[in-house]
Formats: sequence, C-alpha cells, structure tokens
Amino acid sequence: MLPPPAHRPRIRRTSRMLAALAAMAALLSVNMPDAEAVPPLGVTAQALPDATANRVGPLFAGGLSGGHFCTAAVVHSDGRDVIATAAHCLGDPQNTYFAPGYRDGTAPYGVWRLTSAYVAPQWTAGQDPDADVAFATVVPAGDGHRASVEDAVGGFPVAAEQAADAAVTIVGYPSTENAPLRCANTTALYSDSQRRIDCPDLSGGTSGSPWLVGGAVAGVLGGYEGGGSDPDVSYSAVLGDQAVELYREAADDD
Repeated sequence: MLPPPAHRPRIRRTSRMLAALAAMAALLSVNMPDAEAVPPLGVTAQALPDATANRVGPLFAGGLSGGHFCTAAVVHSDGRDVIATAAHCLGDPQNTYFAPGYRDGTAPYGVWRLTSAYVAPQWTAGQDPDADVAFATVVPAGDGHRASVEDAVGGFPVAAEQAADAAVTIVGYPSTENAPLRCANTTALYSDSQRRIDCPDLSGGTSGSPWLVGGAVAGVLGGYEGGGSDPDVSYSAVLGDQAVELYREAADDD
C-alpha cells in the first residue's frame, strides 16, 4: 500500500539514498569472498584459491611446458613430501612433475619432481581397477621454494573405509583447463570395491583428483574404466587396507 500523498516525496528521497548506499556497498565488496559462491551439490564450478585447492595440482609430463594429464594432492606424512593420485597416472614417474595450486600458467607454490612411486602389485601385474590408487614422493624441481611440499601448502589426512553415502568434494584439473574445478555430491557404491559420484564435466585430466570427506582424502578419481567413460559420472576404488599400506610405505620413505 502507498503512503499518503503528502509523505511520498520524503519516501522517494529515502529510496534514492538506500540505492546509493547499496551501490557503494556493492563497489566496496567486489573483491570480497562470496560465501554463496560455493556451488550446490552436483554442480561443477571453478575452485576458488583456498587452503583446499592449494593442496591440489596437476601432474605434468617433463615440466610445465609438457602439458598436464592427471591430478594429485598433498597428503600428510612425517617427511612432508607425499602426494596421492591414481595408479594409472604414474606410468612414467621419473618424468612427472607436480604443481600444487597451479592457476593460469603459474605455479605459486613451486614445481615438484616425483622421486618414488608406490603402486600396488595388483595394478602392476594386471591393472586391477580396484588397485587404481597410488602415492608418490616429491622434491623441489628448482630452487627458491620451501624444503617440502607440505611446508608450502599443508597436507590432507588419509581416511580409509568411508561410508558408501559419504558427502564427497572433488577438486581436479581437466587437461583443457588451467584452473581447478570443484564439485561436491553424495556418493554411492557401484560395487563392493568401487564408489561412484555424479559430477558433471570432470573430463580427462581429472584422474587422480582427491575425493575429500571431512577434509581428508577418502579416494581418488580412477578405478572403474580409469575413472569412468562419462565425464558426468566418476569412480574411485574404495580405500582399504592395501591403499593404507601403500600410504604408510610412502610416508615412511626417508
């Protein structure tokens, strides 16, 4: 309902002042983080730079000029030098490099060269999709950066045997993108040893991306059909005793 006619001019001036204040607030907040920017479940969007995204990076063949083909994430270890990825991403570990937090052609936390790879015998012998999980150790590829990758960005815990319907966040790098994508959704068992998630646009290059549950790595994108043939549906081998043992071997390597 409109106010009496005698009061309308004052109301219009108030509206103009409110509009001006709103415009000023919008200008002042342009560069502020937006809490509503996190996409809803099942929606894939570019991951903003934060502590989570900074621990994830693409894997490159021979260095940054070689193009990236998989994704990995830093996991906690006493040596502070371990990353997790998919086993099928480590066909040539001695020629593989990791760039956590990579974005728009720059590696703000340095480039790290893989030194050792830890892959299950079942993968080596027959590429068993249930064993498509691996860990590797890294060292700085050049000078000018911190002594360990975990010093640079921190590391995720590893959490095996998560519930089938756990809420999972995936952060990964399609090979055609120079910034990470993020998607969260609930998961379901595809089989007793494989978990699936519905997240669009997780195409080639996202293999090895961490599946995060409560801030811990509970899987990596891979497993069934190397992570799946449909970019809208992804898979991970269920982390069990074998994966935990690989992680311990990598973490204990001095």
